[in-house]
Amino acid sequence: MRLLKMRKLVAVMSVALVSAGFSFSLSAEEAVANANEETGLVVNKVDNLGELLKLVEERKVVESREHTARIAAFQADKARQAQDLKDAEAERRREEQRSDRLETQFEENERLIEQLQGQLDTRLGSLRELFGVLQQVAGDTRGNFQTSIISAQYPNRGEWLGELAKKMGTASQLATIDEIEQLWFELQREMTESGKVVRFDATLNLSDGSTESREVVRVGAFGIVSDGAYLNYEASIGALNELGRQPPSRFTNTVADLTDASPSDGLIAFAVDPTRGSLLSLLIQAATVGERVGSPFGGISTGECYLPFCDGQGGEVGSVIIMLGIFGVLLSLERLFTLGVIGNRVNAQKKTDTASDDNPLGRVLNVYDDNKDVDVETLELKLGEAVLTEMPGLTRFITIIQVISVVSPLLGLLGTVIGMINTFQAITLFGTGDPQTMAGGISTALMTTVLGLCAAIPTVLLHSVVSTKSKSLIHVLEEQSAGIVADQAEKAGQALG
Repeated sequence: MRLLKMRKLVAVMSVALVSAGFSFSLSAEEAVANANEETGLVVNKVDNLGELLKLVEERKVVESREHTARIAAFQADKARQAQDLKDAEAERRREEQRSDRLETQFEENERLIEQLQGQLDTRLGSLRELFGVLQQVAGDTRGNFQTSIISAQYPNRGEWLGELAKKMGTASQLATIDEIEQLWFELQREMTESGKVVRFDATLNLSDGSTESREVVRVGAFGIVSDGAYLNYEASIGALNELGRQPPSRFTNTVADLTDASPSDGLIAFAVDPTRGSLLSLLIQAATVGERVGSPFGGISTGECYLPFCDGQGGEVGSVIIMLGIFGVLLSLERLFTLGVIGNRVNAQKKTDTASDDNPLGRVLNVYDDNKDVDVETLELKLGEAVLTEMPGLTRFITIIQVISVVSPLLGLLGTVIGMINTFQAITLFGTGDPQTMAGGISTALMTTVLGLCAAIPTVLLHSVVSTKSKSLIHVLEEQSAGIVADQAEKAGQALG
């Protein structure tokens, strides 16, 4: 029984070995194929386990040779790296020694610089303060020269001052005597030229973009003019420009006198800008009377408005005020002229006994001539009717003039309210950071008030004159009619007596 079990075990192991040998032979073939691809060896196909064992043994020999070569290469590389490490350590020691030498040299240089700086301070003494002032003066003078109109006559005189100020800012360079004298000369020339009125030829940039060479007149450092107009010196490009807009006429009127003057003429009135151009730039930005009021066809010509004068700062309300004011003044002048003519004729009628129909008094006297035979009461009524008939012609349009004088300031107040509303709307939208956004509304508000007063004041005065003139003529008619009635009543009383 025991022997039988052993035989079965041997049979099972035999089957297992055969199976394992078959599978091992298959995997070995694959391994050999892979090895052939990697190493390039040509190995015949394995048919049995003996050949496979031999193949494995040969493979071990090949791998052993490869491992030996790799170990030799690694040992050689290790030796080389060890040598590189020794070289690096030696280089580090040399650099450390060099660093120590440089640090020692640096400390010695610091001590030497300190000694030399002390010697320089001792030798300079008070000159150090002088050079500091020289640096400051050179920088300030260069800035003054760049903006001075004297540079239009003497260009490029401040360029070297920048180099001088830069050199004075260093501790290793000092100004020479020639540079100090040159600075003194330029300061003296600036001061001297500031008190002169000179003529010289210069190239001007005209407002149309062209250039032209003209004779210009420079009044010190405060103004420069040519051909009856003020000029502007552009410091950024160093050129004279013709102003696109001139200041008011009270300033430009003095330019022609200065241009045509000779040294023998003595003192000449001339408008001087002490700020060297700042006031002039503000004056040319100010709106003129024409821009404030507007032109008769400004709004109509641009199509923005169908009313005259509406292109001014007063807008449409200001346009209505101006037209009412003009209408009221013209109507008042017409009334003054008409009443003046009537007054002259009435005065002439008072000097003659012959009644004329060309004046109110003559027509009233004609009524008396036609009713001499009636009683006193009837004559009084007739004369009163004649006076009442003449009154409309003498008081014509006076009420309209009065209404215009009252409405004009009210329209100005309306424009003021509208302008303030626009101003508050601008403040609501854009805030108060930019004053230009509020300038339009404030300008309308103030300008309409001014226009309303300018229209009301003359119309009120003219209304008073016209009304007084009319009342005086009516008083003459009433006086004459009352005198006629009194004379007629006196005659009737004498007849009865």
